[in-house]
This record gives sequence, structure tokens and C-alpha cells, in this order.
Amino acid sequence: MFGTLFNDIEIDRVDSAGDLYQTIKVPITYGPKEKVMARLDQDPNLNRKYAILLPRMSFELTDINYDGDRKLPTVNRNVVVNTSANKSLKYQYNPVPYNFMFTLSIMVKNAEDGTRILEQILPFFTPDWTPTVNLVPEMNITMDIPVVLQDVISQDTYEANFEQRRALTWTLTFMVKGYVFGPVKKANVINIANTNFYDATLFDNIDDAPGEAELLERVTITPGLTSSGEPTSNASLSINKDSIKSTDNYGYIITTTN
Repeated sequence: MFGTLFNDIEIDRVDSAGDLYQTIKVPITYGPKEKVMARLDQDPNLNRKYAILLPRMSFELTDINYDGDRKLPTVNRNVVVNTSANKSLKYQYNPVPYNFMFTLSIMVKNAEDGTRILEQILPFFTPDWTPTVNLVPEMNITMDIPVVLQDVISQDTYEANFEQRRALTWTLTFMVKGYVFGPVKKANVINIANTNFYDATLFDNIDDAPGEAELLERVTITPGLTSSGEPTSNASLSINKDSIKSTDNYGYIITTTN
């Protein structure tokens, strides 16, 4: 998600008359800026292709911190229907909030290229910009993830003699307020529920009443659906409960046995 925010940046080159003569799409890769700079200095085959290599951008995940202020109830779950099985569902417990620290490095050969790139980034962060991200497609979990710009630093590595390569580097620090999710689990859908009522005067503990002798009443609840797909609470009109899918708009059949 973070890299996608900056993968469509272009800069225009104009001549002394102000006419456009070149448009460059700025490539972006994952990795530290030191790796790119080391490749510039150590690979002699890149001398002729220096203009092709710069400008470019790279980004790197540098730190992860727990954010207790955004903590959600741990036992709450997100539940969706398991479309591959009629009698089961998929669930996932609430995620854990974490702040992900990223650095975005902009490497250019001249100052004007750097400012042209910056002016396509900075106006959108005031100081945050919030994209909507489909975090867990399997669970249809879509959330707003704030990306906060925290710092902008410029560095000029032009030193030593005139044969030394010059590279202007802009380093932008961001905090992404994201989440870490646990595994997706599967469970069967309950399609019958029994509630038993006992005579409490016959025992002191409910565990002492396992038999039918003490049972006063049983309430059974099952899904109800007609053959035409309409919900119903009439058992005589309903199809077999095992033929009712979890995605059907069914009713509830309540049966009481004394």
C-alpha cells in the first residue's frame, strides 16, 4: 500500500525557452537508499546510463511499534459466510494496532528534479493522508489507514573533486497506522438449538440433572424455509433444515415439548 502511493510520479524537463522536451516517470523500489547509492559508485557499467538511473525513489520499513490507543476489544470477531461450504463460516478476531515507520528516499541529480517530485507529494499530507485499503480480501475487511508525514530532510552528497558523482537526496519519514491480523478460522453454522428447563426443586446443582426424569420442557429452534425460498416459522411448510444454506434468508421454527 505504501509503495503504491508514490508509483505514479512523473517530472517534466523543459528547455531554456520553456518548451517541454522530456517526461520522466520516476521509478520506485523497496530497499535502503544506501544500496542504490552504492550501485552508482561501484558499478562502472552504469556511467553511460547515469541519466537513466536518476531520478528514482526507494522506500523501506524501518520500525514497528504497538499502538495501545487504537486497541479494539480482543474477543470481538469479524464473520463472513464460507462460500465453499454451505454449513460453515469464516471468522477472524479483531486485529492488533501497530504503527509502521517508513522512510521514502528521493534521489535526483539536480535540485529542480527534487522539488518537482516533492511538490507532487507534500500537498496531499496535512500532515496525514488516508487511503482505504482492502486489508484482508478473504474476510472483506476494508479499513481507512492514515499515513502521517512526520519529517522531511535534504542531503547533498556532492563532495571531493569534480569527478565525484553528485546525488541530492530527500528523505521523508512516514508513520502508517496499520494493523496486524491473526489467522482466518472456520467454524460450522449452528442449525439447531435446544434449551432444556428442569425442576430445580429436585436437585441442588444443575449438573445433578442429566436425566429425562427431571426435564420439564424442551424448546428447539431450527431454520425455516419454504420450497419457494421464503422464510417461515411453520414447520409443516419448511423444507428439511439440512437443505437450508447459511446464505438463505430463512425464518425460525420454535418447537416446545412438555
